[in-house]
Amino acid sequence: MKRMFLIFVMVLVMMAMYTVSTSAASNSMGKRHHVENIAHRGASGHAPENTMAAFHKAFWMKADYIEVDVQMSKDGELVIIHDTTLDRTTDGSGLVSEHTLEEMKQLDAGSWFSNEYAGEKIPTLEEVLDEFRGKIGILIELKSPELYPGIEEKVAEALKDRNMDKPRNNKIIIQSFNHDSVIKTKSLLPRVPLGVLAGMSWQDVTDEELEEFATYADYFNPNQNILNPELVERIHDKKLKIWPYTVREQEQADRLLKLGVDGIITDFPEYVYHHPRPRR
Repeated sequence: MKRMFLIFVMVLVMMAMYTVSTSAASNSMGKRHHVENIAHRGASGHAPENTMAAFHKAFWMKADYIEVDVQMSKDGELVIIHDTTLDRTTDGSGLVSEHTLEEMKQLDAGSWFSNEYAGEKIPTLEEVLDEFRGKIGILIELKSPELYPGIEEKVAEALKDRNMDKPRNNKIIIQSFNHDSVIKTKSLLPRVPLGVLAGMSWQDVTDEELEEFATYADYFNPNQNILNPELVERIHDKKLKIWPYTVREQEQADRLLKLGVDGIITDFPEYVYHHPRPRR
């Protein structure tokens, strides 16, 4: 009788241990680290970069964010284009800053990529905000802001006019390689999350420098090639999130996922996950 009682107790203990184990595993799965999928200049591996076509493609591919490059036209309008010249991605030529918005709207920003996109236009920041607000996150890069005095104020005005300067869900984020511009933006938009972009020259970033970034930024977004486990840990220790750029191969995405980054900026959203949004 005593032996049967002991066996009964042992069975109860084993059942309790199994319940705790499966519960812990379930909780661990529920807390799986979510990695944000940021479509670089839109889904630019599939459509001409920084066009509405690329942004719509990113939305249908179920990216979490679109990344857009903002510059300023000759007449002070906020235009979405990466290079400081028109030559590579349009049928125009010359500096962005030497052309009015009306002149740029006459250009073809799609044929260079494919005849399928002939006639795509250079969009304005306002057009992108109006089209995608509430649908997908928008990561705004201030491109070469040192060339465009007052661009930070213009971007702030565009967001304030749409009541987008106080995001509750971090769906508007502003970043730049020009860290002074990020600091200035902090003063104009204190409630908007900010990121510092870091090229290869920041591969030896110090803890002191990371601490300084953390005083005004929320993200440290580096060239993917400078990242290693030790640097990822140091950045996270400073409470900064990490969105590296620019992934163009599946192997690159896999490596960054293993490193534990918080987001991946990619030309190909499917490399981060493979769940395209069904077309309507």
